[in-house]
Amino acid sequence: MAKKPKKQQGGTPATVALAAAGVAHTVHAYEHDPAHPSYGEEAAEALGVSADRVFKALVADVDGTLTVAVVPVAGSLDLKALASAVGGKRATMADPALAERTTGYVRGGISPLGQRKKLRTVLDESASAHATVCVSAGRRGLEVELSPGDLAALTGAVRAPIGRA
Repeated sequence: MAKKPKKQQGGTPATVALAAAGVAHTVHAYEHDPAHPSYGEEAAEALGVSADRVFKALVADVDGTLTVAVVPVAGSLDLKALASAVGGKRATMADPALAERTTGYVRGGISPLGQRKKLRTVLDESASAHATVCVSAGRRGLEVELSPGDLAALTGAVRAPIGRA
């Protein structure tokens, strides 16, 4: 019987997926502060990176289909634009418990990579303005930095203007 491949030491499904794909990336760990009001802004501050280069993965329901929206932590998600980007009519934020069950990640640590169930993904077009962006590596206090092109390719994301400043 074939053995299951071993997980990387301290790896998450996101970092394992990146390694398996052979994608160049850098993992950044920091001490998560549970009292911080924003997971994404905390990551930007801890890494010393501009908040427009750190992206959050938000799970929304577009006409009954869960969809991941990847937008800068410096702004917010435009639900109408998200629905339009995938040919839908209406988008609402998904129930947090459903988002966690479906992705396999906890809120504040949801990564667009290595999800339990691969969801349709939309990457805000502003990511293209940067050589690299940071997204959650699958748990609070862990970010992964990679090129927006690799992020889009690995998630099968479409790029669209879904973020608001």
